[in-house]
Amino acid sequence: MIDKKIPEEYKPFFIPLAILQWSLTAASLIHVFRHKTYRFGSRPLWVGVSFISFIGPALYFIIGRGKE
Repeated sequence: MIDKKIPEEYKPFFIPLAILQWSLTAASLIHVFRHKTYRFGSRPLWVGVSFISFIGPALYFIIGRGKE
């Protein structure tokens, strides 16, 4: 097994990005489970898409979220 560690000087950059990623994913999942209508797609689709890095939650909030 190859040991690949993140250099110490990059950690201050990656930690906020990881927190942002988990926050966006959590926000999109909470919204998906609280609402029944979507502009495009269905609940299983948006749950799956929400786990795709930064792109998934952004796509949900841009094109998937229906009118409140």
